[in-house]
Amino acid sequence: MLTKVSDKEMESTEVEQMLQRIIRNLGEDPCREGLRETPRRMAESLRFLTSGYQVDPLALIHPALFDVSYNEMVIVKDIEVFSLCEHHLLPFYGKCHVAYIPDGKVIGLSKIPRVVDVFARRLQIQERLTVQIAETIRDAIHPKGVAVVIEAVHLCMIMRGVEKQHSVAVTSSMLGTFKEHIETRNEFLSLIREPRP
Repeated sequence: MLTKVSDKEMESTEVEQMLQRIIRNLGEDPCREGLRETPRRMAESLRFLTSGYQVDPLALIHPALFDVSYNEMVIVKDIEVFSLCEHHLLPFYGKCHVAYIPDGKVIGLSKIPRVVDVFARRLQIQERLTVQIAETIRDAIHPKGVAVVIEAVHLCMIMRGVEKQHSVAVTSSMLGTFKEHIETRNEFLSLIREPRP
């Protein structure tokens, strides 16, 4: 009796076969003991590292929106971020700092790192990642302003290319009052630089 193979299983097998060919084309034997399971593990790893494509960030946030009268800055800083550079498929990683000033609504704090993960788990460039996080929070709760800063180390700069071991890329997206008022922006930048208690 024939068992039906799902589309997902066929996709998985195709990806594994492609990865096996890549290993062979690099001059290795994909059948030797240490590499035999590598295509499967790589396929699983890539599926996880790009799982953000399967998640709608606004739907993720929606159940955790709350009406409040609080109107001071909300900051979640030092969010660990790991992503894959779309140019070389090498990792970049670092810290993300997110702030917003509510205008009647707040987001459950745990959802902010989840929004970061949704966009980080896609093939990315740091600049786009920074903007996507800021615009998603803006679109979800229409705050007075949103600020996002990401500081990251890129393995494509460290392991290859210019091979600069200690370089850190910093990107920012400032929307609303963070863009319009330098005092607000400076307060945010000062607060994310304060050491943890």
